[in-house]
Parts: sequence; C-alpha cells; structure tokens
Amino acid sequence: MADTAHIDPDDYASDHRVAYLVAEWKRLTQAERDAAELVDVDPSMRELADKESREITEQKEQLMEQIESIIGRPGAREWPNELILEVRAGVGGEEASLFAEELANMYLRYAELRGWRWRSLDESRAAMRGFKEAQFEIKGENCYRELQYETGVHRVQRVPATEKQGRIHTSTASVAILPLYKRTKIEINPADIEMSFTRSGGAGGQNVNKVETAVRLVHTPTGIEVKCTSERSQQQNREKAMQLLASRLQQAQDEEEARKRAAERSVQIGTGDRSEKQDRVTDHRLKESWSNLESIMDGNLRPIVEVLGKAETES
Repeated sequence: MADTAHIDPDDYASDHRVAYLVAEWKRLTQAERDAAELVDVDPSMRELADKESREITEQKEQLMEQIESIIGRPGAREWPNELILEVRAGVGGEEASLFAEELANMYLRYAELRGWRWRSLDESRAAMRGFKEAQFEIKGENCYRELQYETGVHRVQRVPATEKQGRIHTSTASVAILPLYKRTKIEINPADIEMSFTRSGGAGGQNVNKVETAVRLVHTPTGIEVKCTSERSQQQNREKAMQLLASRLQQAQDEEEARKRAAERSVQIGTGDRSEKQDRVTDHRLKESWSNLESIMDGNLRPIVEVLGKAETES
C-alpha cells in the first residue's frame, strides 16, 4: 500500500506527464470531503460514506503509484550533476594503455558534445604512450544519470599499429563512473581513515611541487584508497578526497544492493563487459551491438546511452 503522506501532488501539477493524474487526485480529494460532510449532515449515511471513503483511498493510492513511477520515488537520492571518471589499463601491455586513453577521450568528447565541463584530476602515463590510469572530473546536467552504466571492463580486439605480422591482440581497460553526491547516506568514522600527504606532480618549480599538497586517504575497514592532487592547497585536496571516498563507499554499497536485486531482474545493469571488435561495439549485458566504431570512439555515445537507460527503466 502506498504511503501518500510524503508527497504533495500539487507540487507536480505543472508537469504535463502527471497533469491528468493530479487533476484526478484533486477530484478524489474533493469527493473525500463531500463524503465527510454527508456524515455531518446525515449521520445515518455513515456506513455508505465510510465505504465510499475506503474506495477513494484505494484509488488515490493507485494514482500515487502512477505519479511516483513517473517522477521517481520520493526519498530516492537525487541524480548528481558531478562525477569522477576513472580509467585504468588492464591486460594487454602498451596496447591496453592506448585503449585506456582512447576510452577516456571518448567520454570527454561526449561530455563536450553534451555541453558538460571537465578537467583532469590525475594522470599516470605508461612508459611509451597511453594511460596507466587517469581521473577526470565531469560536471553537467544529468552527467551521472547518462554515464552510470559505463562502469565496468571494456575490451578491444584489433591489430595494433606496432604489430608487423597482422596478429589480432586483445586488450582491456576498466572504467569507473563515481558520482559526487552533495549528500550521501554514508557516514565515515575519522578513526577509520589513514591520511598521508605528498608533493603533487606538476611543472618543475611551481608551488604545487614545493609543498605537500597531494592527499591520500585509505579507508581501513574496506581497504578503499583515494588520492587527490588537482587542487592548489592541501585543505582543498583533502576535502575533495573525502568527497571521493564517500562516493566510493556509496558505490560499493549500491553495487551490493544491485547484486541482491539482480536475481529478480530480467536485465542487470551495472558493472558489465563492453567489447569492441570488427568496427562494432557490443554490450554483452544487453546483447546489443552498434556499428560505426570510429564515430562512437569520437564521442557519439548517445544511441548506446539511450538503450542502456531504457533497459534499466524496463527491468
């Protein structure tokens, strides 16, 4: 049975998706008042009025379920408009590092196409080229909502430019999309954190290299480690690192809840395996493929994002 006390349908009267439902809610509310007034005028009508009131309550609960299915369940966390994109090279040596950088560039181009802002937080280069790992901050409306399903292992099968015999290599890179919530359900005990400070990497001679501004945090109960080097002061890096740690812990909790729900869902959206082969992208969670790999790697992810979002809604 729906709890109708925690939401006011009038707040959503201007939403064209629920305008009819809100109008119906108001009609039922008025009928509820009329039934109560009928009892005041004629007490002998109480039994009939009580029956009508019960039927109205059931109808209002059904309406509320429909309204909530459109606007989202009250009490659910709001979609954050800020996230951390992390990419890490997996198996495949130098080719995996190149693939990791290509993936990062793909998401950053998509961010630009969507009008989002981004900046680099930390980059660790491989010996030759590409990323061993890198972190980027992305800000923009619905950025996390659209990119949340990109978390997981991505795999590419191709002939590297350095391969002289034409052999196909398989390389992997992992992607993590970490939402930065203004508020989370996570409470961190300061006693559970190990904190250390180092000099941030940067151009030689800059202040960022002369003082220990980089912050590294380890959450001892879980072993989760975060670091932040992008801000100019130690305090700013500490605040950003704490925010990132809370998001990592929130993500771990959300993934655990998702695993518990997975058996009840027809499609599991979450950490998944995404592969790229023969000019196509295949998402093995949905068994869907998209052609024109070059365009996708240039940031044209919208068709994939939309299918993943639809699958989550229908599951």
